Amino acid sequence: MYRTALRNVLAHKGRLLMTALAVMLGTAFVAGTMVFSDTFGKAMRDNNSKSYSDVSVQVVDRSADSSRRRTEGGNETLDDAAVQKLAALPGSAGARGVVSGFTGVSDKKGDLIGQFWAAKGANFAPGQNGADPRYPMAEGRGPQNAKEIALDRKTADKAGYKVGDTVRVGATGPVVDAKLTGIFTTDDPVANSGGTLTLFDRATAQQLLLQPGRYSSVVLTAKSGTSQDDLLAQVEQKLGDNSQFDIETGAQLKADEEAMITKGTDSLRTMLLVFAGISLFVGIFIIANTFTMLVAQRTKELALLRAIGASRKQVTRSVLIEALAIGTVSAAAGLLAGIGIGAGLQSLMGSLNENMPSGSLVIKPMTIAVTVLVGVLVTVLSALLPARRAARIAPVAAMSSGDQPATQKSLLIRNTIGSLLAAGGLALIGYGASTGDDSGRMPVGLGAFLALIGVFVLLPLLSRPVVALVGPLLRLVGGTPGRLAQQNAVRNPRRTAATAAALTIGLTLVTGLTVIGSSISGALDRTLTSSVKADYLVSTANGMSLSPQIPAQIAKAPGVAASSPMSSAYWALNGSSQEVTGLDPAVFDQLLKVKLTSGSTASLAQGQVLVDADVAKKAGVTAGGTVTLSYPDRSSSTYTVGGVYEKGGVVGSVVLANSEIAKHEPHPRTPDVLVKGANGATDALKQSLKDATGSNPVIKVKSMQEVRDDFSQTITFALNMMYGLLAMSVLVAILGVINTLAMSVFERKREIGMLRAIGLDRRGIKRMVRLESVVISLFGAGIGLLLGCFIAWAINGTLESSLAGLTTVLPYGQLALFLVLAGLVGLVAAIWPARRASKLDILESIKTD
Repeated sequence: MYRTALRNVLAHKGRLLMTALAVMLGTAFVAGTMVFSDTFGKAMRDNNSKSYSDVSVQVVDRSADSSRRRTEGGNETLDDAAVQKLAALPGSAGARGVVSGFTGVSDKKGDLIGQFWAAKGANFAPGQNGADPRYPMAEGRGPQNAKEIALDRKTADKAGYKVGDTVRVGATGPVVDAKLTGIFTTDDPVANSGGTLTLFDRATAQQLLLQPGRYSSVVLTAKSGTSQDDLLAQVEQKLGDNSQFDIETGAQLKADEEAMITKGTDSLRTMLLVFAGISLFVGIFIIANTFTMLVAQRTKELALLRAIGASRKQVTRSVLIEALAIGTVSAAAGLLAGIGIGAGLQSLMGSLNENMPSGSLVIKPMTIAVTVLVGVLVTVLSALLPARRAARIAPVAAMSSGDQPATQKSLLIRNTIGSLLAAGGLALIGYGASTGDDSGRMPVGLGAFLALIGVFVLLPLLSRPVVALVGPLLRLVGGTPGRLAQQNAVRNPRRTAATAAALTIGLTLVTGLTVIGSSISGALDRTLTSSVKADYLVSTANGMSLSPQIPAQIAKAPGVAASSPMSSAYWALNGSSQEVTGLDPAVFDQLLKVKLTSGSTASLAQGQVLVDADVAKKAGVTAGGTVTLSYPDRSSSTYTVGGVYEKGGVVGSVVLANSEIAKHEPHPRTPDVLVKGANGATDALKQSLKDATGSNPVIKVKSMQEVRDDFSQTITFALNMMYGLLAMSVLVAILGVINTLAMSVFERKREIGMLRAIGLDRRGIKRMVRLESVVISLFGAGIGLLLGCFIAWAINGTLESSLAGLTTVLPYGQLALFLVLAGLVGLVAAIWPARRASKLDILESIKTD
């Protein structure tokens, strides 16, 4: 039986090729994901390995973050006195104050170099020899006054700067035009990963990035013979119980960073493995379909084995051995291909960011074991049901018939199970969508899974009426071959369903993502269009707060008719935390429009508060009522509700005048400024606003259309990435169509020979196979489109609480394109099987047993 199984593999290697390719592609995705994540993680750890090599203990002042406000306790700060106090500890060999914060660098065209999230500024702290060991100068010297800076080597080379050039740098306020006095090398991971690192002298760094005389952290070096833990204990004893400081050893900081890198790479691996799992799930249908057809084609052979003494177990075992052999060979090929995919992903990351850390490929034994195990298990488990079906073939009945149709009882059981699963899944989806908030996401997710499985089970039942609907069109387009194609597509509904299921999975996911993306994009666009009257939005690239002088400079810019900073704070309203938006009441109606259900926006100028409908409902108030706002310093005030507005728009749940917020937030967060032009949105006004901000590369001036375009580009990028990851599963689905058609042609050799004998020419045979392929592809795609739209509608229902005004938008053009592409997939998949069918010899085909 073992020899028979292996001979069958060799005898049917052509028919099993597509199955092997499907397994290989799925396992290659798994192996590539693991190789890439392991390689990338090691490169990141190596890149950051020297980050804390000179740190024994680090003390970080959390309140030094300029985007926060110190509220309670912790009156101490890290200043020169604190540095000296820590340096005098018995176990300390030295202590240095560190200033760090966001700093953008402009290139010679005035654009920001690199990404805003990787732009850092720090202080140059020279020793007695004038050098800072953290930043050894490759050229020139370190900065010594407010008009001098130093840049890391990669940033200087990228922008073409040389020592002596004037460089424009800026944080969230006025820019600094400084002389480049030095170019340094560094092990800092920000600079090594493609970011920018700018050094100022100590006083300038404190002035620009923090506060005069203050440090964001202090780094201590332990004396010889003093452990990091001993020095940590000394520092904790010296600083006392002060919750505003984070005190950690260098070893702990390094361990925390490695844990963060591991968590990030694990998240990336999980996301990629999900898509690899989808490809393998699609492959299951192909493998099961292949072995089902092979068993059907070999019924006489298997029956003969049973007749001469083979037991049911031996027959089952022989089919599973074939699957084991295919799975093993395919998984090994997938491992090799996966190594190539891992290398390709690494190169792709390098092309997207030339400074991304890289290293030699990491191929762990776990990767090899998982890849081979997954390939073998998926193949064997997929072949298990066909193997059991083969064992149940009755010898005499099998020898008298070349095909054993499914019994009505088996189809009835299948349809009953499918109906229950689909109904339960749809009910859960409907329930989850009706909640209107994130509590419905779990029911929707579970319901989508059950509905998907239920629809797969019901596909044989659905195939007959759906294909029958396109029968007249097929006869019109293809004549007799079209009618034959329709009959072939419904002849074996199980086979048609298994082939179409692969495309159904891919189109369900692609459609769902597309509809969700279009819905979110539409909601954001409507929000901006319906709630903003301003022509321009001035904001920082990194979302940080603008410096206080920027709004005043913008207001004085030529061409500005009205402007207002949008400040924000998080306070408690009647005990519930809410986002409070601050605006200038004098120009509120010129810049924004809110749909009031009661009250007036003029009440803002009287020190009253506006609340949205949800907050008003929860607080049980209307215009004229009162609410209590509690501040971070634990004080509170009672405000009169001047108006209630519909939820949505760019403002938060609560609106106050900026002057009211300033009473309790001396330095409120102000990330945006709204601007209305005297002549609308013009290029002259945009340039005027850029000039008013000092052409700071960190500060962006965008029209409302540009803001909408940015949102659309972000959503489009995310969708394109998802499409790319789903491409593997679609490719596997195409292989499934090719495989089914090719095996179907072999199975119907006698039929095709008879058709040729009675007058159907080769072109007619080709047309018949192609139309059958197109019908199956469109059937699977159509079911996927409907299911994807429904699931997207349900998911949108769970997002309504997070994104006001969200409604389901069906992009009919894209959905129609998906159907057209599915039809093209069917045509392409049928090229080889159609040619093979048309070239069959008539006499040899007719005499086929």
